Amino acid sequence: MRPVPCSSDMDFGQSNLFGYIEDLQELTIIERPVRRSLKTPEEIERLTVDEELNDIERALYLLSSGQDVQGTSVVANLPVLMRQNPAETLRRVLPKIREVLHVAGVEMQLTAAVSFLTVLQDESVSIHTYSHSFLHIILQNLEHRDAGVSNAWLETLLAVIEALPKETIRHEILNPLVSKAQISQTLQSRLVSCKIMGKLANKFEAHIVKREILPLVKSLCQDVEYEVRTCMCRQLEHVAQGIGTELTKTVVLPELVELARDEGSSVRLAAFETLVNLLDMFDSDDRRQTVLPLVKSFCEKSFKADESILVSLSFHLGKLCNGLYGIFTPEQHLRFLEFYKKLCTLGLQQENGHNDNQLQLQTLEQEKKYISVRKNCAYNFPAMIVFVDPKNFHLELYSIFFCLCHDPEVTVRYTMAISFYEVAKLLNSGVYTIQKELVTLLQDESLEVLDALVGHLPEILELMINGGENSGSESKLLSIPDLIPALTTAEQRAATSLKWRTHEKLLQKYACLPQIISSDQIYYRFLHRMLTIILTNNVLPVQKAAARTLCVYLRYNRKQEQRHEVIQKLIEQLGQGKSYWNRLRFLDTCEFIMELFSKSFFCKYFFLPVLELTHDPVANVRIKLCYLLPKVKSTLKIPTDKHLLQQLELCIRKLLCQEKDKDVLTIVKRTVLELDRMDISLDAEQLEKEKQQNEGRSANVNDKIFEKKRRDNKPSSVLVKSMTLSSSGSSSGASTGKEDKKSKLVRSQSFNTQALHPRYSNIDNKSSAAGYTSLLSGMGKGCMLSFSDDSFRTRSTGNSGNATFSSSSSLIASRNSFNSDDQKNNGNKESQSRKMSIKNRKSNS
Repeated sequence: MRPVPCSSDMDFGQSNLFGYIEDLQELTIIERPVRRSLKTPEEIERLTVDEELNDIERALYLLSSGQDVQGTSVVANLPVLMRQNPAETLRRVLPKIREVLHVAGVEMQLTAAVSFLTVLQDESVSIHTYSHSFLHIILQNLEHRDAGVSNAWLETLLAVIEALPKETIRHEILNPLVSKAQISQTLQSRLVSCKIMGKLANKFEAHIVKREILPLVKSLCQDVEYEVRTCMCRQLEHVAQGIGTELTKTVVLPELVELARDEGSSVRLAAFETLVNLLDMFDSDDRRQTVLPLVKSFCEKSFKADESILVSLSFHLGKLCNGLYGIFTPEQHLRFLEFYKKLCTLGLQQENGHNDNQLQLQTLEQEKKYISVRKNCAYNFPAMIVFVDPKNFHLELYSIFFCLCHDPEVTVRYTMAISFYEVAKLLNSGVYTIQKELVTLLQDESLEVLDALVGHLPEILELMINGGENSGSESKLLSIPDLIPALTTAEQRAATSLKWRTHEKLLQKYACLPQIISSDQIYYRFLHRMLTIILTNNVLPVQKAAARTLCVYLRYNRKQEQRHEVIQKLIEQLGQGKSYWNRLRFLDTCEFIMELFSKSFFCKYFFLPVLELTHDPVANVRIKLCYLLPKVKSTLKIPTDKHLLQQLELCIRKLLCQEKDKDVLTIVKRTVLELDRMDISLDAEQLEKEKQQNEGRSANVNDKIFEKKRRDNKPSSVLVKSMTLSSSGSSSGASTGKEDKKSKLVRSQSFNTQALHPRYSNIDNKSSAAGYTSLLSGMGKGCMLSFSDDSFRTRSTGNSGNATFSSSSSLIASRNSFNSDDQKNNGNKESQSRKMSIKNRKSNS
């Protein structure tokens, strides 16, 4: 088949047309098998079920005459039927399922085992009803010829045993188990009996276990098939927990010793691992006389005749060494330590750099085994530090630590990276000895190793700085000279890889660096790199991680010039960037700033740049801004930030009245309602200052009025007095009225300030809420509100200079109240002048 040319190169001439037809015919031939796989009308008719049947009838119909896939669907739906109609399901459906399972395939059997377990967990019926209806079906299918099916039913039975009463277990499970565990039964039956024994040992009292279960256990431990001996050996741990320490010492331990010498390697391995797990149940005499000789025998044979146990021995060696620590002689202590060192370098080149000529070429299977051994040694390294004492680390284990950190296999280095934090904690003041290995793992070629190390990087670096030999901050920085290059290299390698989650994790952990290195080092080596990642990286979680870490760096930077430079770049390159993606990241950064910095810091540098994005041409930016506005408003303090509150409400007005995108407008309205319910925090210091200023101004005005009245009322002569009184009646009344007006306003403001102090935010919020509500109501009237900047400027009353801000409705109300005060004052002035003229006439007469 020829490749199809591009549309621009197609030639639909007669010579080429037949070629295309041939290609189409080939495609038709390819599609024919797909058409044949479709269901025929007869098959579709056979699979069709009457829709009028209820759930129970449909289940019975599908189990009786449906195909296997339909029957399996009914079995999978059994828990639902049990919840909806348990009585009918138990009476009609379950017997049919029991009948079908005799001839069912593997898929239906596995589905039934899971469904039976789900019914038990749902507690759809009582445990008595469950054991009466379901238990017999489970027991019948335990010995299925398919091992996977048998294991599935066994897992269900073991879960059921946990919930069954003792009497039911004794009659339905334990009594039949005696015959099922006999040598005459099948291998599968005896294997199932072994696992049930381990479960039953914890359900009965010790004397019942001793009388009825332990004889069966001994019999199965001596079975002729090594699979049965292995399976029973692994259940001895559960049996020991059920019978207690004394019976374990007299019954279980001798069986373990015999099984440890078994001819089958899998049996010896099971005996060794069970012995390690039961180590805590043996006293010092048992450990010294029985366990220690067995362990020594295992170690000696592992390199020679029994390599099958080598991997397991390396995995449990740390637990063994610390469990037997109290009974080791100095010679034995040294022997086990040397054995561990030998395992750590197993399969590697010798120290002289050449391969051992006496060793044959390793097979691939051996190489995998040796890698597993070294990985297990890396896993046990913290335990071996405890074994040799952290004080002796440098002398006894540092060389091994170095080899494991430089192991050629990634899995070994990965395990060392995971356990590095535990090693650092154990070394405590000696942690400085592994600084070079920290740098090595940071520069590892595998990102898996880096990812494992970064998980506890802040804690490791803190231990490196605080737990080293030197305690001074300057010496701390000098103690890890290659740390900063290693950190920058690790970040760059993570950035160039496709594993963005590792990069994100790394950037998040780098937020700890202000506690580790100096502010200048962070500024020149890391801070600008974070900004570059925000601007250039294409992965959103990575950008957010870089933004938050940058904010942390800015938080701990105390140099104002550097701070201002970074703030300016954030505003110009992100907030005012050409890409809408950068402007979105600017809003994310502002959210982190509100989280990490003070409210005043955000209001000073970022409040207005955020509000400028209400004019952004991209709807997604405006939507994200609307979601952020409640947090933005929460940074305001009254009365300090009244001018910012004014700008915020102005932006809300413009969005409500000018927004054309319906999605943005919907979110704006929702945001307005949320803003109405918010409280604004008070600035107590500013309120107190304004209160004192207002009281001082009020006192000054009152003093001036009193002084002027005293001068105007000074006596000279009767004529002069009469003239003064008559002439000054109107002028003094007018001036006094004006001053009285001012004093009233000032006193009113002072009084209002005092009255608003305890519930300032509540009143201010009510006015804001009224303003937002009026905006929403104005939307229904064509939004005929004025949103010019002049209507939101701060108003000054008299000489008080106290800036007040409210919505337009409150401004109109305040103006009306001022006009009414002026009218009252004018009326008072006229009445006072009339009274004064009448008095002058009477005195003259």
